[in-house]
Amino acid sequence: MATQAKLIEPDSFSAQLRRGELVLTDCPCREVLKDVTSPWGVLLLIVLMGDVRRFSELRRMIGGVSEKMLSQTLKRLEGHGLVHRKSYETVPPHVEYSLTPLGRTVGEKIEALADCIDTIFPDILAAKHSG
Repeated sequence: MATQAKLIEPDSFSAQLRRGELVLTDCPCREVLKDVTSPWGVLLLIVLMGDVRRFSELRRMIGGVSEKMLSQTLKRLEGHGLVHRKSYETVPPHVEYSLTPLGRTVGEKIEALADCIDTIFPDILAAKHSG
């Protein structure tokens, strides 16, 4: 059985960090990483993996997020090309959010990370209480 080796491009963002290189603070990858891995970014990507959602639906599904933070996070993710916003000319306004193909690619990785954490959470708790 072949071992699972993770191939990392020699000059990829993660490879640079592993080598201890300081990545420039204005690196666009850092900005995307920050927005995707923010608490609300992670949750939005996971929720939007399931379906197209309206703003009010997203707010209900993601407990604790303010309207302002939800709006800002959606705009950032949309700016990175990860979220698609579709507005309908109706009264009251009707806006739907969904993931773009890029967003689905990132969302799959975020889902895998969240599922991994959920799976090992008992071990995390045990380590936390033993240390």
